[in-house]
Amino acid sequence: MNLNQWAIKWQIPFEAVEDLRREFGTINTDPEPVHNDGSEARVQTSIRLEASRVGCRLWRNNVGATKTDEGGHIRYGLANDSTKMNAVIKSADLIGIRPVTITEAHVGGVFGQFVAREVKREAWVYTGDKRELAQLKFLELINALGGDAAFATGVGTL
Repeated sequence: MNLNQWAIKWQIPFEAVEDLRREFGTINTDPEPVHNDGSEARVQTSIRLEASRVGCRLWRNNVGATKTDEGGHIRYGLANDSTKMNAVIKSADLIGIRPVTITEAHVGGVFGQFVAREVKREAWVYTGDKRELAQLKFLELINALGGDAAFATGVGTL
């Protein structure tokens, strides 16, 4: 049993549970200010802060490859099993989870929904180049499986 299931059992309002989470610091309600210069790094910071405010958790998904001291290769990041795979599908910059409350009387409970955001600078416009098509493929896959994935260019695109 988790906190949300317990709250449903005892008919404690969702707002009260959220207030308790804020009191214990599991929801960040006082983020550092962000000076928005429109860069991808600033957009990413803004989106992560917004996510925390609404109870979503997002982590940076670094993708790449490196050589080991022994001469081997290590690939890291989601959907980066090979160079060939990475050319056709590119996982999002931010990966996380958000709580989704099911409110039907006979169901109840909270479930985690997979969230992915491909972060772009503030003034970005989709062009459909090879990289964007590979990024879009990952976003479409996540959405097709019930997740929530999108390109993001600032606050409000979470």
